[in-house]
Amino acid sequence: MHDIAILIGRFQPVHNGHLALLHEALAHARRVIVIVGSAHQARTPKNPFTWQERAALLQASVSADEASRLTVLPVRDYYDEPRWADAVRAAVATQAEAAGKIALVGHFKDESSSYLAAFPDWALLRMPRRGRMDSTVLRDAWLGAPAGGAAQALAPYLREIPPATATLLTQFANTPEYTALQEEWQMLRDYRAAWANTPWPPVFVTVDALLQCRGQVLLIQRGRAPGKGLWALPGGFLEPHDTLWQSCLRELREETGYALDENALRAALRQVTVFDHPGRSQRGRTLTHVHHFDLGHAPLPAVRGGDDAAHAQWHPIGDLPAMEALLFEDHFHILDRCLGLLPTGTSV
Repeated sequence: MHDIAILIGRFQPVHNGHLALLHEALAHARRVIVIVGSAHQARTPKNPFTWQERAALLQASVSADEASRLTVLPVRDYYDEPRWADAVRAAVATQAEAAGKIALVGHFKDESSSYLAAFPDWALLRMPRRGRMDSTVLRDAWLGAPAGGAAQALAPYLREIPPATATLLTQFANTPEYTALQEEWQMLRDYRAAWANTPWPPVFVTVDALLQCRGQVLLIQRGRAPGKGLWALPGGFLEPHDTLWQSCLRELREETGYALDENALRAALRQVTVFDHPGRSQRGRTLTHVHHFDLGHAPLPAVRGGDDAAHAQWHPIGDLPAMEALLFEDHFHILDRCLGLLPTGTSV
């Protein structure tokens, strides 16, 4: 018997395969810590539920005695595996008994299970896969339902999900958030279908401009899917006949109305950083080149939204941590990497 068993997953949403692993963890340890990943993000077709909603599903899907032995902790994705693993360890360390005998429970489903190898000092309780349910299949059925048809779309999967999950999916289908997720899900499907017959999956190249001035950062509010209504860095895809620099300036001008002084921007350029995590964009493999400019104490430039941007606005850097769930894709983590928004060692 272990003191603590760790179960790591996204649980988007919870299904019976997850519960089988959870019950194994409860059978092998006095206490179980569930690490809920993809925490603090905006709702997307891949991550439709908050970590609090997923924690409630887990708690509601076990007995009262089991729930008393269960602790659910959120961890961000970070798009940086070593930092993510450190955050998981930091989260576990917040529990008083974490210094005892610890086991990690999981099964190697595919390449997404490679995280299990990141904790060699924890005993691995390797379990066989239970059932064939996959959260992606469930989400696709749910988000692809016709108007008013969510319950019917879920009917074939009811034996594979706990009642709490069925209730959440059915009730959530009556919210405006569900409609927005459906629209984005369909847009992403159409987007991927457009290049589905290429000889190999394409790799997209984009640029983003991180422009700071007087302790503020310039962000745009996206005017269309994906991420409609979310805040983001000004940016876009590399044009065939542009250099990265030219594309960056073009996107900055078109989306914010910023009156460019190219020489001033060259002097203000602090770094160009590539963000290339394979999971950073649901549109496909996308590498972005973030051009970080610091205008110092120059007058704050006037801006206005244009092109794909509904709005353009300066935001105090001190306000950005509270905007994490309002930012597009990995843009919060880009800002964190460049500006140090999160305290060192932060896990939740």
